[in-house]
Order: sequence, then structure tokens, then C-alpha cells
Amino acid sequence: MDMGLQGKTALVTGSTKGIGKAIAAELAKEGVNVLINGRNHDEVEQTVSEIRSQFPAVSLQNAAADLTDVKQREALFGQYPQVDILINNMGIYEIMSYDDASDDIWERYFRTNVLAANGLCRFYLPKMLEHNDGRIVFIASEEAVMPSGQMPQYAITKSALLSLARSLSGLTAGTEVTVNTIMPGPTLSENVQQIIEGIYAADHLTFAEKEQKFMAANLPQSELQRFIRPSEIGRLAAFICSPYASAFRGSPIRMDGGMVPTIY
Repeated sequence: MDMGLQGKTALVTGSTKGIGKAIAAELAKEGVNVLINGRNHDEVEQTVSEIRSQFPAVSLQNAAADLTDVKQREALFGQYPQVDILINNMGIYEIMSYDDASDDIWERYFRTNVLAANGLCRFYLPKMLEHNDGRIVFIASEEAVMPSGQMPQYAITKSALLSLARSLSGLTAGTEVTVNTIMPGPTLSENVQQIIEGIYAADHLTFAEKEQKFMAANLPQSELQRFIRPSEIGRLAAFICSPYASAFRGSPIRMDGGMVPTIY
């Protein structure tokens, strides 16, 4: 399906791996010119080269920057003053007990997962409204609405993104600009795959068997009973950015594999 995104420009934060990289690839597949972002210039350049080799007809550019740093963020604005699509994917997470989360950790999580994204929105949203066209998508998590208790410092930042998206969406009323949030469930990032391989390193199992065994033991509430593939989230993100999704407004869009019970 042609998503009608040919020639658009997108900034995808944290796009050198995992969900961000998959979204960047899916947008490039749709003819979108993508700004690849990460803190490490060489890693960003490697991702640019990789996606460019798959989709040579689009422009892939290195937008390396630490977006938690105001000066680096402003330098990025100077280099790329206009985008049609902003994907706020960048984020940090780790399993941590509430007792171990110091004030410095809480501040680092808010600065990285919330304030950096808000800084980007404050710059790009007014320009989208001026041109009456644009898409902003936040990548949250099922932890936003169903905290596991294993990483409270992460879950609360993802809840904040839902609130921020809803607030910003209200500013777009009557325009062709939309702001939404995608809430993925457990996803097979590179790091997750390494962890699973390590847990069952001594077992003579295929990865699919290891994955099924892990899900049954650790995430039995998942109806999908496998990890979501980043490409699946990437495809959903491309649709949400398309003209066909203009009725999605401030929506928390769940793609959690059935992790979160639905209450009617």
C-alpha cells in the first residue's frame, strides 16, 4: 500500500537501532527523506549507509546529536529547520527498583525521555501548524498504562508522553497536523535478542524455541506469545504518519500483543 508520503522529510530520534531504526527504514521505503539521529556520529553514519543501500532513491542524512543537550539541539534546528514528520523515539530504560532510583536518575530519565522530545516539539510543531501539515509521533510503552514495577523511573516518563501528546494534539484542532502516541509491548530489539540467546546458550534450541520458552516463563500475559518485531512497529508508524490516518488525534495507539487488558 502506498502511504502517500513520497518526498516528505522525517526526523527519527534514536534511530541507529531497534524501533527507531525500523521506523526510519519503513519511512524510507515509503519515499520519505529521513534524518537519522543518535549520539554517536559513526553509528549514525553506519545506519545511514545501511538504509541508503536498501532505498537509494531517498535522501538519508546524518543528524547526530545528543538531544538532551540544549546547544546540540539548537545546532540541529539550525541544520534542519523544517521537517514534515517528527518521531520522538529516543529513550533510555533499565530494570531498577524504586529504592535504587536516586534523584539524579529520575532527572536523567525525564531529561532524556520527556524533555528532549518536548524541546523538539516546541520548535517543530509551530512550523507544522504554519504550513498546515505535519505528523508528530511519540513512542511510549505498555508500561505507560500498566507499570510492571520493575522500572518505575521509566514507566512514569512514558505516562508523561501520553499526557504531552494529548495536550499538544489540542493545539492542532482544525488543521492537518496530528500528534499521537504508539505504545509497543515487549519488542525484539538487538539487546533483547542477545539477552535471550544468553539465557538459553546451553540449550540446543532454535531462536524461535528460545523465544517461546522465555515468553511462557516471563510474559505469560502476552497473547502474542512472541516479541513484537521492530518492523511491525515501523509499519504502524508509517501509517500513522500518512494522510490516511488524519482522524487519529491525541490517540494512545496500543500495539502491545495483548499485554494490557481492555476495560470497556
